[in-house]
Amino acid sequence: MTDASVLAKQYGLNGKKALVTGGGTGIGKAIATSLVQSGADVVIAGRREDVLIAACAEIGFGTKYQVIDLTEMSEIADLAAKMFDEHGAFDILVNNAGNTVKKPFMESDLADFDSVFNVHVRGALELSRSVMAQMLEHNKSGSILFISSMTAYIGQPNVSGYTISKTAINGVIRALSAEFAESGIRINGVAPGWIDTDVFRTATKGDPERKAKIMSRIPMGSLGDPEDIGWACAFLASAAAKYITGQVLLVDGGGATGF
Repeated sequence: MTDASVLAKQYGLNGKKALVTGGGTGIGKAIATSLVQSGADVVIAGRREDVLIAACAEIGFGTKYQVIDLTEMSEIADLAAKMFDEHGAFDILVNNAGNTVKKPFMESDLADFDSVFNVHVRGALELSRSVMAQMLEHNKSGSILFISSMTAYIGQPNVSGYTISKTAINGVIRALSAEFAESGIRINGVAPGWIDTDVFRTATKGDPERKAKIMSRIPMGSLGDPEDIGWACAFLASAAAKYITGQVLLVDGGGATGF
């Protein structure tokens, strides 16, 4: 007979406070929803206030929001301090915010690469630094998650900046997990494969050849749901994953390793 209290203790997030960047749409909103449904108090962050307000209403359970632009790195520490004053120290941070530039490499320039790298890596690192400082001082523990990508494992044409940034994220996870393991802060990542989001549908609209090629690469034969990423994050943030750090969990239907 299943002991529900044991499951709730190991997999639940009751009493935990979580911050999810890029939480207003797509995968980020699904992550926020899964954390809320696991019992966490969640703040979603992003650039567009109207999107965040709508997402909070949809997610429910008292979800709050904070407007933040990760490319404005000089403002991140002050915003993190503001969030601490309003919510206290976070137990969980999910660095999900992202963007991309779709161009052939020979047509790309440093500004294109910087526009992607600044969000995925530099901005995420600056926010993590501030949140981790609060964790170290007030919680003595925490879970930091970075959203990587299957693209860091297989590569795809015309998104070199995105691929390089997501590959760098895997290095961030290895470096920080080694440095902070003794402090009680676990650093992990989730690498989504092809997920059924508005971004995916826009990217493949009117391009049946591209979509067919993608589907042929997925051994499980279907796209993932945003909630698949959400629940992976909820697991890695939970006590059930207390001995896991420095890992990147591929959630891709076998796409990175299948044929």
